[in-house]
Amino acid sequence: MKKLLIVGAGGFGRELYAWASQHPDCGRAWTLAGFLDDNPDALAAFDRFAPVSPIAGHNPTADHVYLAGMGMPALKEKFIAPLVSAGAEFLTFVHPQALIGARVKLGKGVVVCPGAILSVDIEVGDFAMVNLNCTVGHDVRIGPWTSLSAQCDITGGATVGKACFFGSRATIIPGKTVGDRTVIAAGAVVMTHLPADVLAAGNPARVI
Repeated sequence: MKKLLIVGAGGFGRELYAWASQHPDCGRAWTLAGFLDDNPDALAAFDRFAPVSPIAGHNPTADHVYLAGMGMPALKEKFIAPLVSAGAEFLTFVHPQALIGARVKLGKGVVVCPGAILSVDIEVGDFAMVNLNCTVGHDVRIGPWTSLSAQCDITGGATVGKACFFGSRATIIPGKTVGDRTVIAAGAVVMTHLPADVLAAGNPARVI
């Protein structure tokens, strides 16, 4: 049986550890083996409930599988891409309390959290994250490394680029596009196309 390591022992990594323990594959296909994080004291305030090993110098082996436990896209790509290049096998993780519809394509390393709903005809790129109670409508495209915080609403026909970050309860209305690496603030409502590399906030969302 393989050993599962979560990359990142911060808040999202700890949540993912708990959700992984609830997955039907836990104890069948893999066992929880702890975290990779360059801060050895990352769990000091939480009774060190699992072992923490450094990312630096870690050599992936065939008896390990991995989950991406980082929320910020830039950090995810910085620390996880080298592990992938070194041969690490990242799982695509869907919590059993998520709802996945027809013709939904999930890339490698995607994490879909409890309560998320992905309707139909959706593509989610590698290492994207769909957090608690998000809704993703029909014909949506979400680029690799992008993270949706809790309770985001990505409506039908929207396109979200690579390495974007959506704060909690952010919304994009149907058919709109968000460019690569753009950050959408919590509670923002995207009602127009947004370019790459900007920060947008408000209702309606404006570049700031």
